[in-house]
Amino acid sequence: MKVGILAGSLADRAGGVAEALRGLVPAMHRPPDWEFRIVGLRDAGGPPSAEAWTGIPMRIFDVRGPRSFGYAGGLAGGLDGLDLLHVHGLWMYSSVVAQRWARRRAAPYIVSPHGMLDAWAIGNGRWKKRLATAWYEGEHLRGSACLHALCAAELQAIRDFGLVNPVCVIPNGVAEVNGAAFLPPAWRGALPPDAKILLYLGRIHPKKGLPNLIGALARCDAAVRSGRWRLAVAGWDQGGHQAELEAAAAAAGIADRVHFIGPQFGRDKDATLHAADAFVLPSYSEGLPMAVLEAWAHGLPVLMTPQCNLPEGPAHGAALSVDPAVDSLTAGLSALFGLSDDERTAMGRRGAELVAHRFTWPVVARRMQDVYRWLLGRGDRPDCVELA
Repeated sequence: MKVGILAGSLADRAGGVAEALRGLVPAMHRPPDWEFRIVGLRDAGGPPSAEAWTGIPMRIFDVRGPRSFGYAGGLAGGLDGLDLLHVHGLWMYSSVVAQRWARRRAAPYIVSPHGMLDAWAIGNGRWKKRLATAWYEGEHLRGSACLHALCAAELQAIRDFGLVNPVCVIPNGVAEVNGAAFLPPAWRGALPPDAKILLYLGRIHPKKGLPNLIGALARCDAAVRSGRWRLAVAGWDQGGHQAELEAAAAAAGIADRVHFIGPQFGRDKDATLHAADAFVLPSYSEGLPMAVLEAWAHGLPVLMTPQCNLPEGPAHGAALSVDPAVDSLTAGLSALFGLSDDERTAMGRRGAELVAHRFTWPVVARRMQDVYRWLLGRGDRPDCVELA
């Protein structure tokens, strides 16, 4: 079976979608039974990491006009000869191309919104998305043979958008760490050796809730102002948001306790996770965050919001759940900082066990392949597929 993966960007800085694809596609690519082709758009954030896609054909096309729409004249030609198309992400020219490909080939396609139909995401740039829905995205979504939700909350968001397509509910996955050894990352040497590290990893974007996190940290006098805990913010700046956060930390009097360590990829990211003592994601909106799964894989206790859509974490004692408001974050941070080292280690160990049982790439890949077989008439409807 020849399957095309169509995505707006595959660069390291493309965030969780590209990160998920770097794990999922190599886990499924097994020629001659399963042959995958990656088709995407050239990104100013840099080329795709060649190491992640070894042996998988890839075609990257130049964009003409606004990058946010991603028009690429040759994009359709990259999809020739496929049996099935899997589109990742919404609101771009790739949605138009997928519809045209399906009509021309009389073949099915599946769409993974990756949280882009969440209420917060729809409200961000609402009028533009209404126009896009009327112009092309509504038809693209309705024409999908199956939609892919990362979790039950995303399934509900899909239904709330008015879509009645079949929906498969399959989470993201993560690579197991398996006790690998990592050298200390370069940034760690600039901090006191006895300081505990609370790590944030991801885009530096308003939806991630970092201003409220800084406000909450400023209230944790005993743990933060004493220097016992430091916040390390690992990620790439979007729209100048980092400068706003730096100003907020300075105004709160904790600028020397908040460290912006830049983007972390590959082995550097693993080393950064390994050097941390706890992980935080105070987000307003997520599909299913790769960063939390990676933190658990590295045995970190996690503080996160319900909008991260991983209720398994609190249920299994692997995470503390907080709302993205300052008061709730303050209470959650105080609880996390109040745990003993042994208690935090036990919480992180439960996260690693959760990943091993539910969120490894081989497990996720098998479930996705079952959906592909069903869509191509080569298997029964999998249990993960929900009908309206």
